[in-house]
Amino acid sequence: MSSSFIRSAVLASAALLAASGASAALFDDDEARRAILELRGRVEQQRLAHERDAEAQRQDTMQLRRSLLDLQAQIETVRGELARITGQNEQLLREIADLQRRQKDIAAGVDERLRKFEPSKVSVDGKEFIADPTESRDFEAALAVFRKGDFPGAQTAFADFIKRFPQSGFRPTALFWLGNSQYANRDYRGAIANFRGLLAQAPDHPRAPEAVLSIANCQIELKDAAGARRTLDELIKTYPQSEAAVAAKDRLSKIR
Repeated sequence: MSSSFIRSAVLASAALLAASGASAALFDDDEARRAILELRGRVEQQRLAHERDAEAQRQDTMQLRRSLLDLQAQIETVRGELARITGQNEQLLREIADLQRRQKDIAAGVDERLRKFEPSKVSVDGKEFIADPTESRDFEAALAVFRKGDFPGAQTAFADFIKRFPQSGFRPTALFWLGNSQYANRDYRGAIANFRGLLAQAPDHPRAPEAVLSIANCQIELKDAAGARRTLDELIKTYPQSEAAVAAKDRLSKIR
């Protein structure tokens, strides 16, 4: 019970008692007692009503506090769940990023391996064409044998290359180096045949003037001076601006 309520009740009682004392002449003792009892009953009723209201307020406050605590607990639970889900999402994002990097690396590796087997553009003696990796590898291997000075091995390697890749873009150049290998091996007739094969297939090839000059050289080695002169004349007439034509003029002056 609050102090303000008690003070109010006491003041009310005092006022009633004062009033009863002042009017003692008007009421007898029984009436005074009844009035006092009635007043006390009212005060008690008010006190009990106030206590009931206070208890109801206390219960409401406790219920509100419990509700707030429950709500706070739910909020903390939701926060924890969100944190857990966020952590899982971050982990999933990292795993996805790792998988994407691995996929890219694998794709790049596959592309690189495929490129080793796919035809590609190459340039030889100023000519561009498409060649399989095997063609390029075998041609370079045969040329490496020639550059080492192994002319019998080079002759075999270039002859095998031409046989295996008859339509190759390397063929004119391979015929040129095969002819040179045969010339070094003193197979002059075989060399002439392959140099002529180059001229028949690609008369505009950058190596064509050299091939004509090499035919003349083979004819000179075979003691065919007349044939060599005709070949050198043909070289000067067909390829007048070539370096081989300059060399042909010098050879002609020595043969005549």
